[in-house]
Amino acid sequence: MEITGAVLERCGAPAPYAQSRPVTVGPLELDDPGPGELLVRVEAAGLCHSDLSVVDGSRVRPVPMLLGHEAAGIVERAGPDACVAVGRRVVMTFLPRCGRCEECGTLGRLPCAVGSAANAEGTLVGGSVRLSRNGTPVAHHLGVSAFATHAVVSASSVVPVDHDVPPDIAALLGCAVLTGGGAVVNAGRPEAGAPVAVVGLGGVGMAALLVAQALGHTVIGVDTVPAKLDLARSLGAEARTPEAAEGLRAPVVVEAAGSARAFETAFALTAPGGTTVTVGLPHPDSRATIAPLLLTAEARTVVGSYLGSAVPGDDVPRYADLWRSGRLPLDRLVSDRIGLDGLPAALDRLAAGEALRQLIMF
Repeated sequence: MEITGAVLERCGAPAPYAQSRPVTVGPLELDDPGPGELLVRVEAAGLCHSDLSVVDGSRVRPVPMLLGHEAAGIVERAGPDACVAVGRRVVMTFLPRCGRCEECGTLGRLPCAVGSAANAEGTLVGGSVRLSRNGTPVAHHLGVSAFATHAVVSASSVVPVDHDVPPDIAALLGCAVLTGGGAVVNAGRPEAGAPVAVVGLGGVGMAALLVAQALGHTVIGVDTVPAKLDLARSLGAEARTPEAAEGLRAPVVVEAAGSARAFETAFALTAPGGTTVTVGLPHPDSRATIAPLLLTAEARTVVGSYLGSAVPGDDVPRYADLWRSGRLPLDRLVSDRIGLDGLPAALDRLAAGEALRQLIMF
């Protein structure tokens, strides 16, 4: 079938992207779903730093590639052995889990080896590529490729949700909330009522803040952007710049900015006996400096958390329930709603730190 999608033509193009235009929007061909795969009509897709990191070359992927990894949509067709009913709304997640490898046996602590390999190659889990343009294959982005009217994905890349969860909220569950919330719940595991600090108040960091608050924790939000600090305050958090946060301590600190400086700030904010959780994805050449003595002398822990150390099938329903109860106001994460043609300008806003989650609505 013919679809319309946003294709990254080259990695590492210079900003502003509205001028360099590394992403083009146009027609593509999408094959039918194979065994264990689903055809999903995309309803909403979020623009995340993981998309930007491929565009700016921080994380090189095969191109041309149809971008987008955080989304929700409706299943329109199911391939053989794909056990998701046609008509279900599904949350799409960016790390499929085979359920058989040693890494899957760690219950989210380690990313699935099979899914990670497929993501690196730009294929679906089974090694297939269902996208093409004028007869030339187009790579899948993290098994999803949601910046398009339709996507073919592995059934292991989706979690069904009830239709009372609207598509814009459901899309956020697939990355921002799984990653940010999971950094708190699965990796940090703060004691009941203990304060939590979050360094970097983008979409993932603000989701961590919201989930921590929903679970009864007071939160210190740290960022350099005044508008993000204002939003954190309006949500009931204490908000500080990195300089103003000096001297504060929390038993669990989440770093969600994806920079060496943010990691150093998060480590400095961590209390003796506490845990620093890092979920940001800095450039591979980035290096941070910390004092190893503090790890021993203060019994500290540093934890890396990919996709919030989540098992999506367990965690997505938990966050949906928190939203349903009114305790998780995820609509506050949405800074803009755009169409596919607005993607270059949206990338520039994201790169400038001016946006939380910009949602592409179909």
